[in-house]
Amino acid sequence: MSGKTGGARRDEPVDVLIVGAGPSGAVAARYLAAAGLSVVALEQGHWPDAADFPGRKREFELAAQKRWHPNPNVRDLPRDYPVETSASDINPLMYAAVGGSTTLYAGHWTPFLPSDFRVKTLDGIADDWPFTYEDLLPSLEEIEREVGVSGLPGNPAYPPQRAFPTPPLPIGKAGRKAVEGLDKLGWHWWPGTNAMPSVPYNGLNPCVRRGTCMTGCPEGAKSTVNITFWPHAIRSGARLITGARVREIEVNDQGLATGAVYIDENGRERRQRAAVVIVCANGIGTPRLLLLSKSKRFPDGLANRSGMVGKRLMMHPFSAVLGVFEDELDGWMGPFGQLVESFEFYETDASRGFMRGAKWGAMPGGGPLGVTSFVGSQIFSAGEGGMVEDVWGENLHKLVARRFNHCLVYGIIGEDLPEESNQVVLDPELTDSDGVPAPKLLYKVSQNSHDMLRFHVARCTEAVEAAGAIETVVVHQVRDTGWHLLGSCRMGEDAATSVVDQWGRSHDVPNLYIFDGSTFPTSGGVNPTATIMSVALRQVRRLIAQRHLQEAA
Repeated sequence: MSGKTGGARRDEPVDVLIVGAGPSGAVAARYLAAAGLSVVALEQGHWPDAADFPGRKREFELAAQKRWHPNPNVRDLPRDYPVETSASDINPLMYAAVGGSTTLYAGHWTPFLPSDFRVKTLDGIADDWPFTYEDLLPSLEEIEREVGVSGLPGNPAYPPQRAFPTPPLPIGKAGRKAVEGLDKLGWHWWPGTNAMPSVPYNGLNPCVRRGTCMTGCPEGAKSTVNITFWPHAIRSGARLITGARVREIEVNDQGLATGAVYIDENGRERRQRAAVVIVCANGIGTPRLLLLSKSKRFPDGLANRSGMVGKRLMMHPFSAVLGVFEDELDGWMGPFGQLVESFEFYETDASRGFMRGAKWGAMPGGGPLGVTSFVGSQIFSAGEGGMVEDVWGENLHKLVARRFNHCLVYGIIGEDLPEESNQVVLDPELTDSDGVPAPKLLYKVSQNSHDMLRFHVARCTEAVEAAGAIETVVVHQVRDTGWHLLGSCRMGEDAATSVVDQWGRSHDVPNLYIFDGSTFPTSGGVNPTATIMSVALRQVRRLIAQRHLQEAA
C-alpha cells in the first residue's frame, strides 16, 4: 500500500476500498484514513436525515409499520435489496444507509462476555474464538470512548474494566419495577449500558428519553456511526460514495483482489480499484457479495475454497414477555435501549436441558401500538395466539387503556449456536432493483434455541409476577427479530474450515478482508454491535501495522 493520503478522485486507485458504511466499515475508514492511507468506501444507501425521523411526530408508531420498518422486505425502499425468506424461521432486519443498521438499532451496548470466546473449551460445543475477551478488551475500551457509552461500571457479570465515558441514564419507573421482581427472586440485574450519552459527547446530544430510538433518533443522541465516526474519517481524507450498489469484487490472475464493480444511482457500471479490499456488508450482504464474485479461479464464490461462505448463519432467536401493572410506569419514556439487564441465566447449566443461555433486557412498553404489538408481532391478551377480536374495535380501546403507561417488556436474546445448515445462498430468480441476484435464507430455529427460550420465558414470567404484574403476555420466537446477522464467513486458523483468520484476512485472497459480524465463530447471547466494532478496531490496527507487508494487486 502506498500510504497516499486520502481525497481520491472518482475511479482513481486507492490504498483501501471498503464495502459498506455501517459500524465496522466506519471504524475501518476512520482509523485507516487517520493513518494516512487513501480510502474509498462504497455504500448503497444515503446519509440519514434526522429531520425525516418520525420520533417527534404523532404518527411515529404508524411510520414504523412501513417507511421505518426494520425489515427491508416490508420497507421496500429503492436502496434496499430484497431477501428471500420463505425457507427461514426469522426475518432479517437491516437498514441501508451511512451508519447502516445503527440508524434503527435500540442502542443496547452489551459486549460479549469472556465465556463467549471459549464455548468449545467450556461447554464442548461450537468453537472457541482465535482470541480471548482479554485480547479484545483494549479495543473495546477505546471504542466505548468514541461511541460515548453511558453506563454504571462494576457489573459483576463482566471482569473489571475502565469506567464508561458518560454516567448511566435513569432506569425510570419501568426499570425500578423490573428491579423489584428481580430483587425478590435474588437474581442478577444491572442498570442498562447504552450507546446513548447522558451528557453532550463527541457530536452527540444527551439522551432526552423520548423512547423512539428504533425509528432513528431525532435528537441526535443515539450513537450512530454517521455521527461519531464518519465525520472524523472524512476530515482525515476518506471518500464516501453513496448510492453505490457493489455487484462484484474482481481478482487478477495472481488471485489478488483488484477492487470492485458497482452500479451508481444513474444505473452506470463503475469500477473502483484498490490495493486492499475490506468487506463490511453484514452477515447477509457479505456472503452474498462473495458468492456473486465468481471467477474461473473461484468458481464457488470468492474466498470460498473452504465451502464455508454463507454457512453457519446465526440470527439470535428472540422471545418477549410483557408485564402489565397497576402502577403507572411512564412506559413511553426511553431509552428504548435496555433500562435494566440481567445475566442470571446466561452461562450453561446442562440440567436445564439445553446449552448456553440468554441475556434479558427490560425495556419500556412504548406507545399505544407498542403495548399491543412488539417488533411486528401481535401481543394478544390471551398470550400466545389469541383472537383478532382482542385487538379490534372497542376491545382495542380497552386493551390500550389497560396497558398504555402500565407495561414493561423483557426482551430475551438467546445464544444461537452455529449450524452449517443455516445458510445464505443466492436466489435463482429474485433480484434487486439493479438486477443483481438477491440472497435467500435457509434458516431453522434449533431445538436447543427453542428449549432455551421456553426456559427463559418461564423465568421472565416469574420475574414480572414477582414484581406484581396483573397480566403477563408472552410472544415466543418473534419472527421479525433478525437484527443480529452473524457467522456466515467464519473466522478461524484452519483454512479448510474457515474463511478468514483472526485479523479478518481471507485465507484464499491475501489482500481481501472481512471486518463485520459475518466472521463471528459464535453468536453469544447479547446484542453484538459493541463486539463487532471492537473486533473491527483490533483488526484494522493490525492491518495498519502490517501494511508494509501487505500483498497488493
